[in-house]
Amino acid sequence: QVQLVESGGGLVQTGGSLRLSCAASRTIFGVNAMGWYRQGPGKQRELVARIFTGGSINYADSVKGRFTISGDNAKNTVYLQMNSLKPEDTAVYYCNAYAIYGPQRGDYWGQGTQVTVSS
Repeated sequence: QVQLVESGGGLVQTGGSLRLSCAASRTIFGVNAMGWYRQGPGKQRELVARIFTGGSINYADSVKGRFTISGDNAKNTVYLQMNSLKPEDTAVYYCNAYAIYGPQRGDYWGQGTQVTVSS
């Protein structure tokens, strides 16, 4: 079974930086997009940033200008550089891959990595 493995979370002060990494345990065929979602305390899971195989990128308004997503969908890797972190960025961050392979399509999720920003 394919797993997405995240790393890079941790505790950082306001204004600091972290870099999250994600890689698949084995090849996922037909990846259409890879990205990062987050779920803060008492909140629903939300999209942070997503990169499509064609090259287009989406960011949540709350992270534009501070976070940068990069990666290689063909290699099933994705990264998230987070700068100027704020306490409201505190959340569990989940790596996601969305794949379309023939008639099958679906999401793959990592187990999540905790990011805590202290004020």
